[in-house]
Amino acid sequence: MRATETLRREHDAILNMLDAAEELATRLERRQPTAPQQLTDLLEFLRQFADQCHHGKEENLLFPLLEKKGMPRQGGPIGVMLQEHDHGRALIAEMGEAAQALAAGNVEAGARWAHAARRYVALLREHIHKENEILFRMAEQMLSEAEQEELAGAFDRLEAETMGPGTHERLHRLMDNLTAQLFGRTVRQGAS
Repeated sequence: MRATETLRREHDAILNMLDAAEELATRLERRQPTAPQQLTDLLEFLRQFADQCHHGKEENLLFPLLEKKGMPRQGGPIGVMLQEHDHGRALIAEMGEAAQALAAGNVEAGARWAHAARRYVALLREHIHKENEILFRMAEQMLSEAEQEELAGAFDRLEAETMGPGTHERLHRLMDNLTAQLFGRTVRQGAS
């Protein structure tokens, strides 16, 4: 599989969890009962899969390769993506702090979690659209098939080193379980 296709499939999984984040935000805004484990599971997925795994592949492998091929970091799409990754990390941290406060009994923290989650969802939906429709298309024009395959192999090695064996599958099970709890269905189709 081409490296850019791997990243697009990971985007599909992230988008599934953005749906879950929106649902949890709605429930918290309405002060409906929300299991603390659901917030924990969602944050674990976002931290490990979306940030550590997915953004790690982009930041450590794809972006440096594109820079070597002539795409500028400053003032170009790479710089914008890196800024958005950092903004997303800050919002995940806000969600984590609010989840801890909520678990400690501060019911007002639910509104803070929901607000941060809604900003994160909006940021990531737009970010994913830009990557899928602009950055990855540019990458596909710049990279040969051999470079795509080599990059995909490097993605696999990085994932194994940073996440450890079985983590990818465990996070997908977490996604399936959470979406089944929230929506009564799994969303596994096509998600990498």
